[in-house]
Amino acid sequence: MNKTLFGALAASSILFAPTAGATQFEVTITNLTNAIHFTPFLVAAHPAGNNLFVAGQPASANLQAMAEGGDVSGLLADVNGLGATVVENPAGGLLAPASSTTFTMNTDGTTNDRLSLVAMLLPTNDGFAGLNAVEIPTAPGVYTFDVPAYDAGTEANDETVNGGGMPGVAGIPADPSGLGGTGGTGAAGADTNGNVHIHRGSLGDTDPNGGISDLDSRVHRWLNPVIRVTLSVQ
Repeated sequence: MNKTLFGALAASSILFAPTAGATQFEVTITNLTNAIHFTPFLVAAHPAGNNLFVAGQPASANLQAMAEGGDVSGLLADVNGLGATVVENPAGGLLAPASSTTFTMNTDGTTNDRLSLVAMLLPTNDGFAGLNAVEIPTAPGVYTFDVPAYDAGTEANDETVNGGGMPGVAGIPADPSGLGGTGGTGAAGADTNGNVHIHRGSLGDTDPNGGISDLDSRVHRWLNPVIRVTLSVQ
């Protein structure tokens, strides 16, 4: 597997400096957006030196499948191949706006001292949140990471909600909030930057029955960060 499992560090605030990986710790993921849902998260504690994506480089096929349709099966196989400690779908489905999910991980007896997680943003074409191989702390305390949205660079951000979601199929799978429109003609063409890069957000429009986008600019627009990841070490 590609030794690049998860790209540039997405942490924007750390309460104090981490040391080596803990054996048991609590993780909380909080949705910070107004009307964006997240597909089921893949969370993995894994050995250092591995990443699932690298910002500024092309997305892998497995990352593309997650970013365009929320399919984490390929990435799950990748981290399982590393002997990772994995939590899949901790929220038991989509993580809605203003919602959080909390769970415990135990890496006792392993070398899994880095934490990564990913999930697709809905409704987007290929937007995802990614925490990238942060060192799991051992010192007791609470550690906070504010995580941005990335664009996989694999699909044009046309912002048309048409049930798409498979790699190579244009469009957005769904708007879980039910606040999207129809008849959008396409908000944007292919990305200027075809590598994984920070997502520029959705354009949207205010026409529910046409215009360039099926997204509502008054509802679906976001500014980074999009999730907060909190690690609690006792």
